[in-house]
Amino acid sequence: MSLSAPTGKTQTFGAALLALGMAATVGTALGFEHIGGYLPCLLCIEQRTPYYIGAPLMLLAFLASWLKAPPVVTRGLLAVGGALMLYGMGLGAYHAGVEWGWWEGPADCGVAVMPSSRAGGNLLDQLNAVIPPSCSQAAGRFLGLSFAGWNVLASALWAAIALRAAFRR
Repeated sequence: MSLSAPTGKTQTFGAALLALGMAATVGTALGFEHIGGYLPCLLCIEQRTPYYIGAPLMLLAFLASWLKAPPVVTRGLLAVGGALMLYGMGLGAYHAGVEWGWWEGPADCGVAVMPSSRAGGNLLDQLNAVIPPSCSQAAGRFLGLSFAGWNVLASALWAAIALRAAFRR
């Protein structure tokens, strides 16, 4: 299948599903952080980047398909979305491997010593005092998978949908 092949309902629906799904996935991560109180490590934060880029791109792909832009635009955006999710899947797998102790994580992803608190510190001092957790410690597990493991599955799903929509009639 060529990227210049005509687009149709598969691409329009796929792009809409991807925009909503990617936004919901990263929104869930933000909800766990801000509502659930789970402090993300540096790798957790890095795993959000493909979603921050991908969700708006999939919205553009939806608009391109809906407005009947040249097929290469819609299909190209969907292919880029698929590539972003494959990258996100790799990041999640790497992070899960760090959590399981299969390999070392990045040097800047360890537990740091909390600076001593000062009475009367300002808001900026309080924000700077927040130290992210170690990347090697899973914040929690559900059905045996950590957040990184679930991200691998979510990224794989979104990558499959994006690539199918990009290269299917």
